[in-house]
Amino acid sequence: MKKSKWVVVLVLMSAMAFSLIGCGSTTEDTMSKIKKKGEIVLGTNAAFPPFEMRKGDEVIGVDAEIAKKIADKLGVKLKVEDMDFDGLINALNAKQVDFIAAGLTVRPDREEQVLFTDKYFKAVQKIIVREGDTKIKGTKDLKDKAIGVQKGTTGAIVAEEDYTKNVVRFNNGPEAAIDLKNGRLDAVLIDNLPARMIAEQNPGLVVLDEKAADDEEYAMAVRKSDKDLQKVINEVLSELQSSSRIDEWVEEYSFLQ
Repeated sequence: MKKSKWVVVLVLMSAMAFSLIGCGSTTEDTMSKIKKKGEIVLGTNAAFPPFEMRKGDEVIGVDAEIAKKIADKLGVKLKVEDMDFDGLINALNAKQVDFIAAGLTVRPDREEQVLFTDKYFKAVQKIIVREGDTKIKGTKDLKDKAIGVQKGTTGAIVAEEDYTKNVVRFNNGPEAAIDLKNGRLDAVLIDNLPARMIAEQNPGLVVLDEKAADDEEYAMAVRKSDKDLQKVINEVLSELQSSSRIDEWVEEYSFLQ
């Protein structure tokens, strides 16, 4: 009887030890994993110039430059995962990436899912139309029109909530611009800087003066539990803003051919 009791005790102790080992491995924080692996993984959508775009196999742009500074601050390499914009938050919370930098607007619905960093850029939604199109001169003319947007963006929400149910969603702005040029859309709704670059690179398209929505602000995002990483990113953003480096990158990457 005593022997069987000791067997039970040993089994229970082994189970507890295994449980503690398992807990230790699952609760290792993101900062420790980054340091151990020697790299930090950025999640982005490299079709949103001048913040992120492709140059061959490389992702370049304002957010890419900031991300490099974050990696430097941590003393690790930067790895970039390029994916659809509307999949970024899921990828972050599934631990496929460590942080998001993708011209990401701070919104209440997103604040429920991620921890935002400090804001670092102010943007506004603009309307792209075909040059000479007299049907759309401003927001009042967007009602019930076919509007192209990038999936998961503020522009997609604004278009559907404020203007029309005929919203066509694309993986990125340049894809929407192609359909606009070919007459399959009446307008494209997207942030100001990407809108200007799309118009510059697509003769026959123009950006209207009137803004399509209230101003918005970009921030980067980490998982809710990653306050230490948020703090590091905020330090980098503060350093870059105080030196006007972000503004310089915006200028450098705008209208880059």
